[in-house]
Amino acid sequence: MTRLTKLGFIDTRRTTPPVRRRIPARGVPPALADHEIFYTESPNEAAELIGTALSPATLTVGEIEAHRFAACMHGVRLRAVSLLHLDLGVEATVDVPAMGHYFAVHMPTNGRARCTDAEHEFEASPLRAVVTSPGTPLRMEFGYDSPQLVLRVEEEALNRHLTRMLGAGLTRPLVFEPEMDLTTDAAMRWSGAIHLLHTEVFYADSLVHRGQGIGQLEELLISTLLLLQPSNYHAQLVLPTDQAGRRVVREALAFIDDHLAERITMADIAKAVHMSVRAVQQGFHDELGTTPMLHLRNRRLERAHEALTDVLPSDGVTVTDIAERWGFTHLSSFATLYRKRWGESPSETLRR
Repeated sequence: MTRLTKLGFIDTRRTTPPVRRRIPARGVPPALADHEIFYTESPNEAAELIGTALSPATLTVGEIEAHRFAACMHGVRLRAVSLLHLDLGVEATVDVPAMGHYFAVHMPTNGRARCTDAEHEFEASPLRAVVTSPGTPLRMEFGYDSPQLVLRVEEEALNRHLTRMLGAGLTRPLVFEPEMDLTTDAAMRWSGAIHLLHTEVFYADSLVHRGQGIGQLEELLISTLLLLQPSNYHAQLVLPTDQAGRRVVREALAFIDDHLAERITMADIAKAVHMSVRAVQQGFHDELGTTPMLHLRNRRLERAHEALTDVLPSDGVTVTDIAERWGFTHLSSFATLYRKRWGESPSETLRR
């Protein structure tokens, strides 16, 4: 078992044997070539499989295209970030009534796709990507030979990261502008982050394959997306805040994240942000609706979950090892908190 197989969210075995000679996939990034999610020559089956990997959708092809239709998807998932490659081959239309609980950037690697959401109509191409947000509709009319590279980020993880960057809770759902211009200087950072992800997946001896650096890589991709792409929170992210309470919370969140594996007290947090314990507690109450120590515990649970997800049996790591690494000295209490947060025991996560 490899780490990428363990972390996959879809059965990567071929769905059904092809009914005729398999049409070779075109333009699949080398890092994804050995990670086939599906191959099918049936438009109906393709719609079903796209619904499993992304969101429930209908797929329409013309009568002529149906006779030469062959769709395939390749991809890998780290933790909250997935890299997918979708190729429908022929001209086809995909209608998604509502995107699922994830954000996605659809980047055509060739050709073009006419896109329509609730308010906009625009064209996606190798120079212009499409960014989708949870719950929004999308219609994509794929041109002939218009494969797409799709970066998918789970909604919960992106929202948690945005909260930490803001130093405040979200007052409304995050919604990105749907068009991403890939020709700007700023977009080069996005291209660089995607290239780094591809490289880490491609090389068998990379940090990602060793179960290291996954969180940092995902945070780089999420931060880059949030800072690059306009959204209804973009101004709050790029403009300095004049709210003292929010600045204190943001600094405290950064301190907590930097010292998660250490013993941290309220006094330590207050000292790090040069404020009183009471001021820090009030800031967390006002901005996040929680306490610093409860946030600390939740972040440690998240780190423990990530560690248990990443390790393989051959690593020889135990639940006790990971619990103690992240500050949980009482294993029974850790198991109770973990099950309440993740819906399964730590040992069940480790065995998956």
